[in-house]
Amino acid sequence: MKSTNPIVTCEGLRERIGHVPQVNLGHFPTPLEDCTRLSDKLGGPRILIKREDCSGLAFGGNKVRQLTFTIGEAVHLGADTIVHGAASQSNHCRQAAAACARLGLKCYLRLSRDHKSIVQGNLLLDHLSGANVEVVDVPFGDELHEFKEALAEELKASGLKPYVVGGAHSTALAAVGFTWCMTEIYQQQRTMGVDADWIYVSSAGGTQAGLVLGSKALGMKIKPFGIAPLRWDNRIERIQQAGNAAAEILNLDLVMDDDDVRNTDAFVGKGYGMLTPECAEAIRIVAQTEGIFLDPVYSGKAMAGLIDHVRKERLTSDDTVVFLHTGGTPQLFVYNEELCA
Repeated sequence: MKSTNPIVTCEGLRERIGHVPQVNLGHFPTPLEDCTRLSDKLGGPRILIKREDCSGLAFGGNKVRQLTFTIGEAVHLGADTIVHGAASQSNHCRQAAAACARLGLKCYLRLSRDHKSIVQGNLLLDHLSGANVEVVDVPFGDELHEFKEALAEELKASGLKPYVVGGAHSTALAAVGFTWCMTEIYQQQRTMGVDADWIYVSSAGGTQAGLVLGSKALGMKIKPFGIAPLRWDNRIERIQQAGNAAAEILNLDLVMDDDDVRNTDAFVGKGYGMLTPECAEAIRIVAQTEGIFLDPVYSGKAMAGLIDHVRKERLTSDDTVVFLHTGGTPQLFVYNEELCA
C-alpha cells in the first residue's frame, strides 16, 4: 500500500489515541468486507464495506466510536448521568442509552418531535434500555442543545453529576473515534492487499473529519467523500473544525484545509429523515446482492450517492471504493410503509 508523507506510523497514531480517556463499548476492529456481487451489479468500481453496523452495542453503528470517547470523558470526570438528545429516531441516542445501561449510568434523552416520533425503531430501544425519555417540541439543533444544557443544570441541582453529549467538543471526539477507525482500515488494507482510492460515508461532521484526519496523518492514498444526511450551510467548516480540534487532542502537527473536505448535500432529498426513491433503491440493491441492510436516513443516502457517481462514471471499474456503513438499521422498521410501497 502506497503512503505519501505520513506524519505518524499506524502504531504511533493508535498509541496517541490510547491516551485519550475512553470506555470499552464495542466490538473492534469492525470487518472490512469485499462486496463482489454489489460491484458486479453496478458494473463499476471494486467496493468494500467497512461494517460499523457490526460494532456490537445496541445493533451497532458509527456512534459507538464517538461514545467510546464522550462517555469515556464523562466517566473520567466523575459523571453519573448522561444527557443527550437529537431527532426522535436518533441512532446516537439509542446507542447512548445502551452504553449507559452497560456502564450503570443514568441516561436522560430529550428528543425532538418530528414525523417519526412513534415508539418503534430506535425510540422503542431507548425505552427498553431504561433511559428517561421525553419527546419535546424543541427543534433539533442549537435550541435542543440549549434545552439539554438547561436540563443538566436541573439535574446538577438535584445532586446528580451530569455530562451533556453534543456540541463542538463531542464532534471533535467523534473525529478522534474515526481517526481510530482509519487505523483499522489502514491495517485491513495491508492484510487484504488493497489500496483504495475513495471512502464514501454519510456524514456532515466528526465521522468524515476523523477519516480525513486519519488518512492525512498516515499518508494514505484513500480520499474520503462525504454524503451529507441533512443541509447545513456550514458543514464544510464544521468538518474542518472537528478535524483540527481532534488533531490538537492527538498532538498531530497538521491542519485540514478546504481541499481536504469533499462533501455534498445533493442526496438529502426533501430533508433530514425523508426517504428518497434513490435511497430506497440503494437499500434494495445492497440487501439483494450482499444481504447487508442499510438505513433510510444515513447509509442508504450515502450508497445512493455512490451509485449515482458510478452511473455518471465519476467512479469506474479502475477505482476501488470503501463504503463505511454507519449503521442505523433499527430505523428501517419505522419506514416500513415507504419501503414496501
